[in-house]
Amino acid sequence: MRVIIRLFFRCVRLLLTPFMLLAEKLNTPAPIERDPVEQAQVDQACQQLVMYQFSACPFCIKVRKEIARLGLTIEKRDAQHHTEHRAELEAGGGRVKVPCLRIESEHAEVQWLYESNDIIAYLQQRFENKDQATT
Repeated sequence: MRVIIRLFFRCVRLLLTPFMLLAEKLNTPAPIERDPVEQAQVDQACQQLVMYQFSACPFCIKVRKEIARLGLTIEKRDAQHHTEHRAELEAGGGRVKVPCLRIESEHAEVQWLYESNDIIAYLQQRFENKDQATT
């Protein structure tokens, strides 16, 4: 019985994945505009961030949309289909749960941030232009 249930949900996931990814492409907001100097600083800061994700995870899609809205160039690593990324996530963060944002400080200290709402709050607090947030 357990095998049948797993097979059922695997089939549902296979059927829904293309629609979820298409909806993400169609509904991704335009990035906020920054002047080139400010965007270069943001891009430099983003080099210390890595997001571990599954492509069709709804919570990962939510974070990716916010990354796109904020105009961030964060490296994304597929922890579902790449065993080395999955192993990095488990070894560093302590568990295989996505989305997870790996944050490396200037002092080479690494923080692993789980939960989509926490990741979005962190990114907004760090990168959102306060003038555009109010308009």
